[in-house]
Amino acid sequence: MKKILIKNAQLVNEGVVQQQDILIEDTLISKIGADLSHPEAYIIDAEGLHLFPGAIDDQVHFREPGLTHKEDIATGSRAAVAGGITSFMEMPNTNPQTTTHEELQKKFDIAQETAYANYSFMFGGTNDNLEEIKKIDPKTTAALKLFLGSSTGNMLVDDEKVLEQIFTHSPLLICTHCEDEETIRENLAQHIKEYGQDIPIEKHPDIRSAEACYLSSSSAIKLAKKTGARLHVFHLSTAKEMELFDNSLSLREKQITAEVCIHHLWFNDTNYGEKGTLIKWNPAVKAKADQETLFQALLDDKLDVIATDHAPHTLTEKQNSYTKAPSGGPLVQHAFQAMLEFYHQGKISLEKIVQKMAHNPAILFDIKSRGYLKEGYKADLVLIDLNKPYTVTKDNILSKCGWSPFEGTTFSSTIEKTFINGTLIYDNGIVLERGKPEQLRFDR
Repeated sequence: MKKILIKNAQLVNEGVVQQQDILIEDTLISKIGADLSHPEAYIIDAEGLHLFPGAIDDQVHFREPGLTHKEDIATGSRAAVAGGITSFMEMPNTNPQTTTHEELQKKFDIAQETAYANYSFMFGGTNDNLEEIKKIDPKTTAALKLFLGSSTGNMLVDDEKVLEQIFTHSPLLICTHCEDEETIRENLAQHIKEYGQDIPIEKHPDIRSAEACYLSSSSAIKLAKKTGARLHVFHLSTAKEMELFDNSLSLREKQITAEVCIHHLWFNDTNYGEKGTLIKWNPAVKAKADQETLFQALLDDKLDVIATDHAPHTLTEKQNSYTKAPSGGPLVQHAFQAMLEFYHQGKISLEKIVQKMAHNPAILFDIKSRGYLKEGYKADLVLIDLNKPYTVTKDNILSKCGWSPFEGTTFSSTIEKTFINGTLIYDNGIVLERGKPEQLRFDR
């Protein structure tokens, strides 16, 4: 049984920052306290460093199977551990789509052999797989994912009767992508009529509009209230949608919860001129007022979770004209550092970052023994130097797509070490051997 003793770290956990030591034995945190010692432990002196629970990213697209020229589970999870993300939940819009239990098991099998971080997968809902949904095991599958506005073929759930049945019978938390497809189609048609296929990227938030987001989000929330379903709305992007969410209850008491992604906090529509289609996402990056309202809603606990929606495409694909350039971008490697940059700017506390990136995902998804620095919990840990600058360059990007919207950015903080289940996986810029990442288990 391996033993590691991390000494003199500033632990960030459950609303407190304090200097403590942590003893890791095998896969678990066995003891937390001051002046710990153990005769057999390998000692890491973390003087001047902060120790965080590993981030849990509830929304990534690692593109396997079927789209592995962009990313795969191995490369995506390597980038994640380099960014301090120790557990991920991957989305079902792969090829083939994860809408049957056979395809779901295939992804678990791939991850068991290739993932660098702990893993789970979401099951995809469609207009015609209700019986498959009913058979989902809540203890082994992260959630049910519904695309209520998208261009992913059969994964667009637009049959209202089926949708109500899914909300009524889902054995899992339902996670939704909310944009009204009819509104988007009308907006796109108008812009094609005016500009042809080469629509200016600055028009993206007019096409994937705030109205389209609000119509879909409000409809999903109304249905959740009608059926009693547990609903988690992904990647909120507008100020208006914040009217739909509540902060009067604790996270454990909420039936309807919400998420914001890194790119909607970091970018706004003034960045399209410089970044172009590299920051084309669905939902779109919108106005500065939306960005500012989202950030305040995060601080006020209307928004419960920070995620990445890591969705890489090749640079060649992204550099197409507006109508041909796909939406999405790689974010897992730099999400933690981006949030820490907001800390350096005085906009958010370390404790709040940990709450939204580690504690709350663990609570929301009922993840067993992760998301906290606690004795008896899995030793998913991240050591960070808050005062060591790190510049994103092509040479240190680990995502298979080979680019980042943060390229050229210098962050004030550096991810020094990442531990997965007690094993050092990432150390000072180098991803080590895989170790033994585990399938996430859920206390449901």
